[in-house]
Amino acid sequence: MKNKSTALILSIILGELGVDRFYLGYTGLGVLKLITLGGFGIWWIIDIIKIATDKLPAADGTELV
Repeated sequence: MKNKSTALILSIILGELGVDRFYLGYTGLGVLKLITLGGFGIWWIIDIIKIATDKLPAADGTELV
C-alpha cells in the first residue's frame, strides 16, 4: 500500500522529475514526466491535484492510504 501523504509531498517537491509517478508504480510515465520536466509544469500541477483529490491510484489499482 502506498501512502497518500508521501505521494503528495513527493509530487509537490519532486513532481517535475516524475518521482511521484515512480513512487506510485508508473515507471513509464515517470520517465516521460522526467524527460519533459513535469509536462512543462502542467502535468506536475495536474498530478498534485489528482493525488490530493484521490483521483490517482497506485499502478496496481489500490487506493492510496
